[in-house]
Amino acid sequence: MTAISELCSLIRSKNAGPFMLTFDLMFTNREYYERVKRTQPITKELLAQIYKQKEEDIVLVYHDQALAIKASFPRPVFQGELKDSDCYGGQQYVPLMSIVVPE
Repeated sequence: MTAISELCSLIRSKNAGPFMLTFDLMFTNREYYERVKRTQPITKELLAQIYKQKEEDIVLVYHDQALAIKASFPRPVFQGELKDSDCYGGQQYVPLMSIVVPE
């Protein structure tokens, strides 16, 4: 078992406009990407639990050519609202780093 952060060259989150967050997981090599794609440790169900979202609001895409996974869903608080503690959405990726990837 390996933390997904050990297989990625980059894990990031950012705004996709003022109402959406997007997450990118970019892998170091094809072997690591294929391992994650095969074992599917990242699912809509897991993202819904972590980020308190509805599964049907989550878009999860595997990009084979880019060796990357992208997930997007509505921001819990719109960008710039009074309760927005992360205006650029750049701190939201942290819970993804410890996801365990089976062999």
